[in-house]
Amino acid sequence: MAPTAIILGAGVAGLSTALFLAREGWSVTLLDPLGPAGGASFGNAGLLSPETVVPAALPGMWRKVPGWLRDPTGPLTIRRAYAAKVAPWLLRWLAESRMPQVERNAEALKALHAPALEVWREMLGEAAYRDLIRQSGQVQVWDGPSATAEIETALRAKHGIRAEVLGADELRQIYPGLARDITRGLLVPGNGHTVSPARAVHSLAALVQEAGGTILAQKALKLIPREGGGWRVMANVAMHEADAVVVAGGAWSLQLLAPLGITVPLETERGYHAHLPAPSIELRVPIMHKSRGFGLTPMEDGLRAAGTVEFAGLDAAPDERRATLLAEHAKRLFPGLEFGTPRLWMGFRPSFPDSLPVVGEAKRDLYLCFGHGHFGMTGGPPSGRMLAALMAGRPQTGLAALSPSRFARA
Repeated sequence: MAPTAIILGAGVAGLSTALFLAREGWSVTLLDPLGPAGGASFGNAGLLSPETVVPAALPGMWRKVPGWLRDPTGPLTIRRAYAAKVAPWLLRWLAESRMPQVERNAEALKALHAPALEVWREMLGEAAYRDLIRQSGQVQVWDGPSATAEIETALRAKHGIRAEVLGADELRQIYPGLARDITRGLLVPGNGHTVSPARAVHSLAALVQEAGGTILAQKALKLIPREGGGWRVMANVAMHEADAVVVAGGAWSLQLLAPLGITVPLETERGYHAHLPAPSIELRVPIMHKSRGFGLTPMEDGLRAAGTVEFAGLDAAPDERRATLLAEHAKRLFPGLEFGTPRLWMGFRPSFPDSLPVVGEAKRDLYLCFGHGHFGMTGGPPSGRMLAALMAGRPQTGLAALSPSRFARA
């Protein structure tokens, strides 16, 4: 009889794990109250970044935080009612900005991200990959000096990542309508994007079902270990049993793990997007405005301005002004840009202080695969492939840096 697994979460990480497990011969069932691509896997910027190794916490970055918080249009905000709760996480984030930790985290990000496009191709097949994925590179720009430019350059060089410095003329060859105050940029040609994050993830869901998997719109309420191995999952309308459980619930994962005594420093970096239909300009290459903390990505139904970070937890209502601000940022970046009525969105990035996810076994037959932060579409598929191989009995050396136990050792 085929081994059975219940995957909690039908985002990109959960679906990737489920697809590779199904291809290993497992019988898989996914539970998610929102269905496939119902959260961050729907609303992200669509960036695929195999050539990204720079973690979020870098030396000197803390000096910018007070200015960001004072600026209502800045890339970071912390709601006053949530400040005390997020403070311990921010202190751990600050500790990760020391260079030994930065170099360790960059090495782990390189190992995780490098095969991302290869894994997407393996999952989707050649025709769907060509339909959904574009390896056109990504461009980063600034409107002032960057406090971390030297560190980022050194990390890219150490890990063999090709990047091309762009001056004002070169930027305007790629982006004819770019604002005049943007005079320097960086092209990372090995990166890319998807023209539709939602359609890409729904394609994974269809492949899981074609492989015999089941996807149910149910909410897992509690995990109960069985005597002798395996787990029972109490859901809102049913009870399920399996040989193994994978928690891939993103920002909601801790709600299931805390009753089991599993604690990891997961925080919710709330992100926003403004989807701009019928844009008046054509963008061939995604552009990321590092000074403003957002990116603009060409998609099949418009441009998506996405990014910034808000700390407010899972329960606070969205602040639609944060999403509207992204549309305004896009117009400042391209002064001639016109578009239809923006579609606004807010979602939850599950993030750890070291910019790495947790992927591996937490208890007997209980596995974790969440916390990819800003890199879910990049890191989720390789994580799922490695975890499925581990569950199938093939040890994966690449998982050591992503172990759920790494925080207990800190």
